[in-house]
Amino acid sequence: MVRLFGREYSRGELLRRLGTISQVTFARPFEFTEGRERGVRAVEVKTGGGLSFLVLIDRGLDIGMAEYKGVPLAYVSPTLYAHPSYFEPERLGWLRGAFLGLLTTCGLTYAGAPTVDMGEELGLHGRYSYCPAEGFSVEHEWDGDECYVVVRGAAREVSFFGPNVVLRREVRARLGGRSIEVRDVVANEGYERQPLMVLYHFNFGFPVVDEGARVVLTSRLYVPRDEEAMVGAERFDELHAPVRGYREKVYFHDMAADEEGYAYAGIVNEALGLGVYVKFRRDQLNRLIQWKMLGEQFYVVGLEPANCLVLGRAREREWGTLQFIGPGESREFELEVGVLEGPEELEEFRRMVREVAGVDRPKMLGSVEEFVAATRA
Repeated sequence: MVRLFGREYSRGELLRRLGTISQVTFARPFEFTEGRERGVRAVEVKTGGGLSFLVLIDRGLDIGMAEYKGVPLAYVSPTLYAHPSYFEPERLGWLRGAFLGLLTTCGLTYAGAPTVDMGEELGLHGRYSYCPAEGFSVEHEWDGDECYVVVRGAAREVSFFGPNVVLRREVRARLGGRSIEVRDVVANEGYERQPLMVLYHFNFGFPVVDEGARVVLTSRLYVPRDEEAMVGAERFDELHAPVRGYREKVYFHDMAADEEGYAYAGIVNEALGLGVYVKFRRDQLNRLIQWKMLGEQFYVVGLEPANCLVLGRAREREWGTLQFIGPGESREFELEVGVLEGPEELEEFRRMVREVAGVDRPKMLGSVEEFVAATRA
């Protein structure tokens, strides 16, 4: 059943009341026309349940702005949605077009810090988010009495004499709902084995991120990335007002999963009465990176399910944790991001997380090497 405006409707009951389904929900493609965004195609989606967001066709079907009942959920950087032609692959050039938004996908054959791996120079976070999608479609699809807005397409990391890896994505949002499902299939369509590094960079901003809000997640072990993150590491889950000159803190988490295999991470803001959550399968994405960047203007918290850490491909190879995808092989990744509303839902999420984690607080380890050894699959 579709739940809208405090009532439930069957498909027939709802359609009798509408001239078009776009009266209550829509997904409208458009194109940006000015500045560095010029030429970027996107789809504006509204679920009819208060949730709206942008799917950026020319940025790998990643998700830009998102809001719930007019309240922003995602952080959007000052770069805005730069056209992929502005991509600078060297070292930290990725940042010049890093819109962040609700979801920026990092990968596919490398992600994380710039490095040199097997003689190949690799920049920050990979090429994927700068790859335009091909064969995209926008549909309203009924499944019994449930209706979904579905955006589909594929983006490819490819080069002559190099990898040919494609990610086929489906972004789904239920009519009347307040969550987004992302379903990806990554396939190696070349004839050589390729490294596979995938990181889902979910980025939350003001007002969900604000003084007094807390990170809540099914972590059982964690480690600060470096000396900067070690300072105040016992307060990894606490958020505060923006600080001038703040330097980012990054934590690596080993996540517990529920009986169905799902791990959870979220932000709870009691004063606002809202929260956000990310849900993902731990057998597909065995790492969770927490990015805590509480500076002026750059005020954002990232919750990032991944199959790797963010210290670069060479380190993953050195540890023996680098994943590969063979010729003709494919991998699936399923994630959900959504909204928590009201004190009861916020408390229920906290309770569920404690139950799944099995601990009140995760244990902090002393070094990244210790963490890798303790969590080796």
